Amino acid sequence: MSDTVSLRFPYGKESLSLDLPARRLQAVLTPAEAENGETDHSLAAQQALVREALASPIGSAPLHELALGKNNIVIIASDHTRPVPSRAILPPMLEEIRRGNPGAKITLLIATGCHRGTTRAELLAKLGEEIMGQVQVVVHDCDDTDMLVELGTLPSGGRLTVNRLAVEADLLVSEGFIEPHFFAGFSGGRKSVLPGIAARESVMANHCAEFIDHPRARTGILEDNPIHRDMVWAGRRANLAFIVNVVINEEKQAIYAAAGDMEAAHAAGCRFLLNRCRVPAVPADIVITSNGGYPLDQNIYQAVKGMTAAEACVNAGGVIIMVASSTDGHGGEGFFRQISENEPEALMRTILSRGRGETIPDQWQVQIYLRVLQRAGVIFVSEAPDDMVRALHMTPAHSLTEALALADEMLGRTDASITAIPDGVGVMVV
Repeated sequence: MSDTVSLRFPYGKESLSLDLPARRLQAVLTPAEAENGETDHSLAAQQALVREALASPIGSAPLHELALGKNNIVIIASDHTRPVPSRAILPPMLEEIRRGNPGAKITLLIATGCHRGTTRAELLAKLGEEIMGQVQVVVHDCDDTDMLVELGTLPSGGRLTVNRLAVEADLLVSEGFIEPHFFAGFSGGRKSVLPGIAARESVMANHCAEFIDHPRARTGILEDNPIHRDMVWAGRRANLAFIVNVVINEEKQAIYAAAGDMEAAHAAGCRFLLNRCRVPAVPADIVITSNGGYPLDQNIYQAVKGMTAAEACVNAGGVIIMVASSTDGHGGEGFFRQISENEPEALMRTILSRGRGETIPDQWQVQIYLRVLQRAGVIFVSEAPDDMVRALHMTPAHSLTEALALADEMLGRTDASITAIPDGVGVMVV
C-alpha cells in the first residue's frame, strides 16, 4: 500500500491536486455510483433520459396535453450560477410543447433570484445559439417593480411577489436540477418560483433568521422545513403546472430525469438523489472540500454551500480548507460588508435578534457562514484577492499544498486527521 494518497478537487473549469500521507486520511466522501451503471452520458443520451421522463410524467398529464390551447407559455430556466444541463432538458421540452401547440409563443424566463443578471455571453454559453434562436429570453430582475405582481401572503407572513411574465402565462413550467441544499433541503422543483422569479422582498421574508436557524432547515430535509413550506406555497400560487428536473453527476451530466407535478416529480428526484448522495460523516481535524467547480464556485458567496458539508465533519476547533476559484470575487456586496465590518459573534447576535420582516439582503448566507466560522477556522483556496479573503475572517491560500501547511500551523501539529469531500455540494453528510 502506498504511503501517499493523491486527491483531486474541482476548481473552476479545472482541478487542483494534493498528495498527502495515507496515514492522515480518514475518508474520501463521494456520491454512490449511479444506480443503473449507465456509461453513455452524451448529450443525445441525456436528452433521451428527459424524453423518457416526459413520456411518463409523475402526477400530471403529459406536457403536450397541457400545452393544448395555451398560446403564451413560459419556461422558468436556471441562471448562470447553476450547473443545470439546459441543452439536455430544454430541446425535449420545446418539442413536447410544440407537439401540443405548434404556434405557441414560448418565453424562457431566467430565474436569477437575487443574483446579478445573467449576461448574453453567459446565456449563449449555457443555452447555445439554437435554443436562443427559438424562444424569447428574459432575465428576471428581483428589483424591477414594473415587472412584479403580488400574489398573496406566504405562510411565513411575507408577501409573495413574482415576475409578471409568469403570472400572465397561459402555462407556466420549469426546468431545473436537484442537489442537496443547505437550508431548503434540496434544490429544484418549487425553487424555480421562490426564490427564482420572486421579488427581493419575498426572498428575504422566506430566508429570515428564524427559519435559517430552524433545526429542520438543513440539507436533505423537506418535512417540517419552514423554508420549503413557503416555497411550495409560492409554486402552487404561481400555478407552476409542470417541471422537468434532473440529477447530475460530477461532470454536470444528467443521469436521471423526472417530469410532471411540481411536488410529485420533485419528490421522486429527491428519493433518487438521497440514495446516491447521502454519506456518513467521518469526523476529522481538517476537512478539505470544494463547491464542485464551475459554475458554482464563481464567488465566495456561493462557496458557503460547500463549507456546510465540511461543517458536518470537522471537529470543533478544527480547520476547513475550502477550494473555490471565486473569479467573480465575493459575489454579494451585502454579504461582504456585513461580515467585513463586524465581529462574527456580535453580528450573529444581531442577525438572530431580527424578526421575519426585518431580514436584510444576503443575511441568510451571512448567518450560515458565521455558523461555520463558529465551529472551525477556514482556509480559502481561490483567485480572490487576499485582502478580501482576510476581510471575511478567512486565511487565503493559493494551492492545496500551501493550505495544508497553513492548517497544520493553525493546529500546531503535522499529524492532524483529514477527511476529503471533493464535491461539497454533491453530497449530503449525515
